[in-house]
Amino acid sequence: MSIVVEHDKRRLEILEKALDVFIDEGFENATFQKIADRCGITRTTLYIYFKNKKEIFNYSIKHLLLGVERDLQRVRKNNDLNSPEKIIKVIILIIERLEENRRLLSVVLNYLLYLSKSDSDPDQRVRRRTIRLRHILASMMIEGIRVGEIKPVNVRTMDDLLYGLIETALFRLVVLKRSDVGELKKAVEQAIGQIRTD
Repeated sequence: MSIVVEHDKRRLEILEKALDVFIDEGFENATFQKIADRCGITRTTLYIYFKNKKEIFNYSIKHLLLGVERDLQRVRKNNDLNSPEKIIKVIILIIERLEENRRLLSVVLNYLLYLSKSDSDPDQRVRRRTIRLRHILASMMIEGIRVGEIKPVNVRTMDDLLYGLIETALFRLVVLKRSDVGELKKAVEQAIGQIRTD
């Protein structure tokens, strides 16, 4: 009798366990064999799902970001919140996710440094991964202006400011290894408070 394998489920399990390997070992020291061992499968089986560790790493990050994006969309669709409250909640949610995943973000930072050494453009990769987030923030800002809950402001400039607070949280957590981002949460509330119409 043959065993039925649910490939999508197996792929997700591999991604989740691979994240642990990247966190424990770092990108450069993580190997295909270590990932296969953590997953309890052979390297040959792992090749059925992914062609190399870089592909696993990219899919792992994408999987994590999709989860964050789903949470952000739930906040965005919450009709019990006005536009300024939604923006505050979204940015604070992101900052909290950064706190929760600081070890992984350290691996991502090392990976970006690794890319910059190999004449690749890490800024372009980061922009590609975060463009949807920036779009969500900008569209919430535009909606808030449209319904009169937010003062007419330059949306691009405000989006850059809010995204800059997220980058600051990332820098504090990963590079400076600070554990408290409470000041940044207050800064988000204050920034949005300046553009509220009420």
